[in-house]
Amino acid sequence: MTKLRAGIIGATGMVGQRFITLLADHPMFEITVLAASARSAGKTYEEALGGRWKLDIPMPEKVAKMTVLDATGDIDKVCEMCDFTFCAVDMKKDEIKALEEAYAKKETPVVSNNSAHRWTEDVPMVVPEINPEHLEVIEAQKKRLGTKNGFIAVKPNCSIQSYVPMLTPLLKYGIDEVIVTTYQAISGAGKTFNEWPEMIDNLIPFIGGEEEKSEQEPLRLWGKVEDGKIVKRDDIKISAQCYRVPVTNGHTAAVFVKFKNKPTKEQILADWKEFKGEAQDLKLPNAPEQFITYFEEDNRPQIKDEREIYGGMGITAGRLREDTIFDYKFVGMSHNTLRGAAGGAVLIAELLAAKGYIIAK
Repeated sequence: MTKLRAGIIGATGMVGQRFITLLADHPMFEITVLAASARSAGKTYEEALGGRWKLDIPMPEKVAKMTVLDATGDIDKVCEMCDFTFCAVDMKKDEIKALEEAYAKKETPVVSNNSAHRWTEDVPMVVPEINPEHLEVIEAQKKRLGTKNGFIAVKPNCSIQSYVPMLTPLLKYGIDEVIVTTYQAISGAGKTFNEWPEMIDNLIPFIGGEEEKSEQEPLRLWGKVEDGKIVKRDDIKISAQCYRVPVTNGHTAAVFVKFKNKPTKEQILADWKEFKGEAQDLKLPNAPEQFITYFEEDNRPQIKDEREIYGGMGITAGRLREDTIFDYKFVGMSHNTLRGAAGGAVLIAELLAAKGYIIAK
């Protein structure tokens, strides 16, 4: 099979680095172009990083000598060199919107890790196991953009994937209210402990914009497609608090949930075990064999032991029990830079390619 040519926009950041490691030996995609800010343009990738490789696995040799292009100034050249792009840039939201639409209008699909287009009505925000049907709005988006093949698809906030997967198969019981507290790793801020020593032995009870995302984005994932746009659900209340904690990778969530029709614990555990989606049915390369893995032990899931499950693409849960105020409470955990960020975007691209949305130019 001929591989699709993938570009990475924002290749020098932490998420961009994750994209590189995930795509270095990918069976469906090959990296053909890297782009970043103007200050990195013209340098080799290795030179552009200047020692800022943040991951604990080595930089793939095949990208080290690639010349970095200007993500904003070399759009035509980037688009000539790839069939589609991944985007993870550090820019103002309106600038990101304009940049991603510019690539899409050049007939180059964009799979974005950024939040800029998550509430654009005809841009699908997708977790492949949860709402693949939202890809239907791409046709409406193409009409708006005036494109034949160009479009934008986005992944949701990294933290909500530590609890939304467990809630999704329980929607049939009539979820009424949810309270969630997330404990989020420093890599979610694109940092390491070397860069952020203030986080050692510390906890910060605030992450800008994160609580609103945690309360609203699940409602969009659970929404429906109407007249070429996605309409979020409005019948479930979610209240969130988000803490930054001294962990390298992995977001944990403490969840309390109330139902209109309370299921038994056995029903919930069965629903979690059986829950899968198109990613598993299509056997996509980055799809975990088991989407949700439940641990019976009271002291699991633990970040160090469970964050790498199924290559960091699996979701883990534990401590499901009845609550004195709500119906149930449980703990969820996901790898934020794999399932939550770059890996989740790669899985979306795999789904888009499998369904014929991304094609060779």
